[in-house]
Amino acid sequence: MDELKSKIRTIPDWPEKGVMFRDITTLLKDAEAFQKTIDMLSQRYKNQDIDIIAGIESRGFIIGSALADRLGVGFIPIRKKGKLPSKVISEEYKLEYGTASIEMHEDAVKSGTKVLLIDDVIATGGTAVAACQLIRRLKGSVVECGFIIGLPALGGMRKLEENGERIFTLMTY
Repeated sequence: MDELKSKIRTIPDWPEKGVMFRDITTLLKDAEAFQKTIDMLSQRYKNQDIDIIAGIESRGFIIGSALADRLGVGFIPIRKKGKLPSKVISEEYKLEYGTASIEMHEDAVKSGTKVLLIDDVIATGGTAVAACQLIRRLKGSVVECGFIIGLPALGGMRKLEENGERIFTLMTY
């Protein structure tokens, strides 16, 4: 795990002072590290009953689609408001400085679909909780919420657990 952690760049004071941003683009550009990341996630999920993977914009698209390909399941995007071309459902969530919305096509998940939610980082948890709510509104079930990085001090992991979600992270900071 230390090898993968060493591939993640930390950018101090971005996007604002006091934040230590964990940038996975340096991991993604390293073919061996990226492959190892997908290998580790696929080992965790290969024997689980998963129908589809949902990835949160935008780095969740990269990890989620690679993992979906490896597991032989489909992929659905969860996007920022106004980015999907067909009929959508939306979920609003709180930010430190206001609110934001994410959307999913209303036909992306059918009743009973077992969904693995994937993103790069779990920080404050607002987006991940909203994504789980979207899946449940379409009567899907969230098998687990998987992340490369967990930042437990920011409370998002706890928020997801309090919401009844199972969580997995490859590493924490």
